[in-house]
Amino acid sequence: MLHRMALRVLPSLSLAVTEDSVRKRKRIVMLVPGLVAFGLYRVAKYFLPLSEPVILLAVSGLVGMTTALAAYRVGRESGWSAMLGEDGGRMFGWLAGWIGAVYGVQLALLVLALLWLIGYNYLQHPDGPAMMAIIISSTAVARDAFEIGHVRKLALMGRPFLTFPDGKALREMVQDPTRSFVSWAAAGAVLGGLMPLSGVLAGTAQVSALAQLLSVTVVGGALALAAYFAGLYPDQSWMQSVRRTAPSELFKYWWWPGMAFASTYYLVVMGFLIFMLGQASIPVESAAAAGAMVTALMGLYGYYLGSRRRVEDLERPQLSSGMLRCPFVMGILGKTGASSAAPAGDMALGKSGSKR
Repeated sequence: MLHRMALRVLPSLSLAVTEDSVRKRKRIVMLVPGLVAFGLYRVAKYFLPLSEPVILLAVSGLVGMTTALAAYRVGRESGWSAMLGEDGGRMFGWLAGWIGAVYGVQLALLVLALLWLIGYNYLQHPDGPAMMAIIISSTAVARDAFEIGHVRKLALMGRPFLTFPDGKALREMVQDPTRSFVSWAAAGAVLGGLMPLSGVLAGTAQVSALAQLLSVTVVGGALALAAYFAGLYPDQSWMQSVRRTAPSELFKYWWWPGMAFASTYYLVVMGFLIFMLGQASIPVESAAAAGAMVTALMGLYGYYLGSRRRVEDLERPQLSSGMLRCPFVMGILGKTGASSAAPAGDMALGKSGSKR
């Protein structure tokens, strides 16, 4: 789900996909796959045992693959042959496999885990959760694939994007031995492995899982925030950056993408443990491993987003009024030198820039 965070945190990408004309088209792009997925579900349940988790996730993945390619084409506003020549088979493979199938399956597990937490168990009442898993995952896949297609279209038209949300920049960062992201991922693994112990004394399986989820969410969000500042300002302490930023703005980033995606990843793992491995509850050792993995990932992703934001700042030190409407530009960076170069009249635009 790193592509989702990049599309909202990095100003160049966020500005491109949150323009009014794009948002209007995106609503339609999300609505149509949801309706189609509902129809497919109504037909498929008569021919396929959707009460089986493997079958349900396979259907979600297949629907996600088709949806991703179709939504990407709408965002690209080009024909299949032209797109294949310009983008190449690797792009389509990434869209279908990662944005469509893998992302769709993750979202389906997320939905099933959320419903399980509130007592609506898919294994006992498969019809409603199965339908929601397929519909919600397909609409989210359509949204993100459309945005990626729109960004790709603008890039081919000459609009520069220093980071494309395909993870290439992350792979380059991981291969660079001079980066200090390793310490953040390691800290996340240690802290995340300890946090789920908070659910040991809880009563029911749901209460225990909820306590584990909340602990990983809070710590994972905080670590992502600190790692973001470490990547953004590698030449100074992240604590100095935190002290220079307004608490309200810190909370915004801690909440989204920090806590939001920490909880998302943990719910996906929770859904895998319960519905794919058949565990009636989440053992402490499994919860500790899941917490370590999720929090380490948040540390890595937070540092990555900060480093990519730094690249954009170095390339474009003067921020336009349109750019200031992007999330976190006038929020988290409101106390930095980059924002001080903006006109006073533009400073207020950051207050309404958290549209997602």
